Amino acid sequence: MRILFSSTPAHGHLLPQLPLARAFKNRGDQVAVMTAGLFAPVLDPEGIELFPVGPGADVLFAESARRTGVDAAANPTPEAVAEFFAGTRIDLTADDALAAARTFAPDLIVAEAMDFVGPLVAAALKVPLATLAFGPAIPAEFTDGTSRVATVRYTERGLTPVPARWYLDPCPDLLQPPGWDAPQTRLPLRPEPHQGPGPTAVPAAVPERGHGPRALVTFGTHFSDPAVLIPILTELRDAGVDLVVTLGLTTRTEDFGAAGEGVTFTGFAPLAELLHDVDLVVTHGGAGTTLGALARGLPLVVVPQGADQFLQAAVVEASGAGIAVQPGPDMPQAVAKAVGTLRTDTAYAHAARAVAQQIQAMPTPAEVAEQLADTLS
Repeated sequence: MRILFSSTPAHGHLLPQLPLARAFKNRGDQVAVMTAGLFAPVLDPEGIELFPVGPGADVLFAESARRTGVDAAANPTPEAVAEFFAGTRIDLTADDALAAARTFAPDLIVAEAMDFVGPLVAAALKVPLATLAFGPAIPAEFTDGTSRVATVRYTERGLTPVPARWYLDPCPDLLQPPGWDAPQTRLPLRPEPHQGPGPTAVPAAVPERGHGPRALVTFGTHFSDPAVLIPILTELRDAGVDLVVTLGLTTRTEDFGAAGEGVTFTGFAPLAELLHDVDLVVTHGGAGTTLGALARGLPLVVVPQGADQFLQAAVVEASGAGIAVQPGPDMPQAVAKAVGTLRTDTAYAHAARAVAQQIQAMPTPAEVAEQLADTLS
């Protein structure tokens, strides 16, 4: 079979698709991904073909902000989200994507939940579509408006949106928002922390741990603002926490000045490596980081900065697997207090392990790939 994945050009949207893409590839299927060309360094080592379509997220954010006057990343209003994902991205990507997909001639298109280019291509080529979620169900106030904008773009091209035949869901029930109803097309898919190519992850090199708890502090690839992190790191280090901190793609060790003394910094690395030998995770609440940490049974302190991170913070706190700390002047102190609470109140670790057990009971990517292939054959 020929399987075409489609993704918004952002690590948090692309990386959760890789386990299923690998599963199809391991079956012997031909697998390709449509997203911005800057992700070649991620896909080339996987041996997965990349169709470079459309610009990167920086261009999309700038153009959507020009159109709406709102930064969709920092201030994700429903209108700004709809324009970014469905308006601007379709306008700047659809033509390239249609040309690439016609060349590849897929038997199945898998599009992540906020990708509206893949569904457009599926409608144009009359190819079965699977939607791959990357976290808890997105609230209707966002999905409804985004779908309306996408429908306008489809109609302009003489296309009618076609519902996905499968909703591939990596989110365990314990992390779904209150009142959530599973769609009839839902097919659970076990999430896993991102790892590089190969069957096992090699632990990241970090110094021997001290006497205190070890925390991974990761604010993803684009939210590692030193102005936000320095006060948090200072409070945690003064509290005796052993810190491993990711730099993301936008900062350097020297950006943290004196706050970096005694802290282990690491550049972009697979999350599966970074989670080795840590007791808890302090994070911005990206869906991949959240599910990846909980798949290992690690409790979380979630400090949302934008995008869908406030949703992750809410469901983590509701599940009992972590503590949400909202932005504010006392945020660094609140984070340090929350870390202390996770270390002394075993209920959080117990809840995190319960989520991990539920995740382990979900079908593996290999099992889901086989099920989809059987249905299509």
